[in-house]
Amino acid sequence: MPAIESGFEERYRALASRDARFDGRFIAGVHSTGIYCRPSCPAVTPKPGNVQFYRTAAAAQDAGLRACKRCQPDAVPGFAGWDLRSETTASAVRLIDAGVVDREGVSGLAAHLGYSTRQLSRLLVDELGAGPLALARARRAQTARALLLGTTLSVADVAFAAGFGSVRQCNDTLLEVYAMSPTQLRASRAAERSGRALAVAGSSATTITVQLRATPPFDGAGVVRYLADHAITGFERVENGVFERPLRLAHGAGRMRVWVANNSDSPPSASSTATGVTAQLALDDLADLELAVAGVRTMFDLDADAPAIDTALAKDPRLTELVRAYPGIRIPGSIDPAETLIRTMVGQQVSIAGANTLLGRLVAAIGDGAFPTSAVIAEHGRSALTGPVKRIDAIIGTASALTNGSLSLDAETPEELVARLVAMPGIGPWTAGYVAMRTMRAPDVLLNTDLVMLHAARALGIATDARTLAAAGAPWAPWRTYAGLRLWRSRA
Repeated sequence: MPAIESGFEERYRALASRDARFDGRFIAGVHSTGIYCRPSCPAVTPKPGNVQFYRTAAAAQDAGLRACKRCQPDAVPGFAGWDLRSETTASAVRLIDAGVVDREGVSGLAAHLGYSTRQLSRLLVDELGAGPLALARARRAQTARALLLGTTLSVADVAFAAGFGSVRQCNDTLLEVYAMSPTQLRASRAAERSGRALAVAGSSATTITVQLRATPPFDGAGVVRYLADHAITGFERVENGVFERPLRLAHGAGRMRVWVANNSDSPPSASSTATGVTAQLALDDLADLELAVAGVRTMFDLDADAPAIDTALAKDPRLTELVRAYPGIRIPGSIDPAETLIRTMVGQQVSIAGANTLLGRLVAAIGDGAFPTSAVIAEHGRSALTGPVKRIDAIIGTASALTNGSLSLDAETPEELVARLVAMPGIGPWTAGYVAMRTMRAPDVLLNTDLVMLHAARALGIATDARTLAAAGAPWAPWRTYAGLRLWRSRA
């Protein structure tokens, strides 16, 4: 049977929220109109009785449906969240987005993935309809357009930041892709700027201030508090509501200062209304601007549809008061998945304060201004880590696996990442789920074995143990992460 009947309610809630994180996981067929869409389609949400869910676009086509012209669900390159049907394809797209083709060429991309250039090109054309050069070109064009529409950077700086080899190449590509020159695109800024556009308040050769909006309600202050609680001693800091840390980026080092936005370039007063975040990004290389901004968006979960999530969770009377108490709660995201995994493993079975101290010693001993790479930890970590030998062995083993490629954190789904992690010595279900939650902004992870979460569930009469909490949380899908975060906050 091609249609997916099980889990209809959670899929319908995901469709209603237009959350792009569910793109590629199912297709929504609207039989009243005869079209099929990705979950993030911006069209008006159809009535439940008119919808059937399918695993693939092919299944929807077999049911007599045609592709939506607005969301283009048929894996069209250039649209975020296209259907990545294989691990290799997903990894290739992430590497292209990280600028590997720009720096190392198609042969470098193929080497990262263990393919020949011919094999990789054939795979990408089969899966996405375009080869690596075309995909890289689309990424550069999209980046240039976003910077032109939302920043005051010069056209030359935009071309460089987007990865073009020259201003002329940038001009020619934009004319071909958008039928508009950079000047024409910038002139259209007032008409086309959206809530996701960047707005540079001031810039120099190395420092750019960027305002990034979020759909209210936005509990950015909660993310800042979380980051403050988990700040590594001597490496990260939070002062007066401003979070600061160094960055390791593709082309060089950087540093971020981020605070909850109040439509100004200065840290906000306590009474200001949060509309997003403001980030000061100091970059060695302007080409890293796109990656740094994406890191900030991920860290503060800026793209979450908070109204849809809160509305869905508040329907459960057991959560109504928690939603009212903590509106717009966000997932504290990760800017470096490997770093997040190592930090989580170091913190196993110790207090948060103790973990921060241990990590501070690790960074001071073998770091280079940024968090040490997996390769450095694999080679030198044993001399800098303290604690049970078994835990240190697990950390070194994981760092080695990340270095040699036997463990990859590039996964299509949270479930796939969890399965990979629990197969590693010293990584249990809680650690794996927590890492998936933070590195993938996974919206539907309930850490039902977490002691703090269990204490909160017992206090609220929701559940008494891990098994009953898992059962009690089933109706919260596909937003179980946001429900769990509220349980955590209630015990803070």
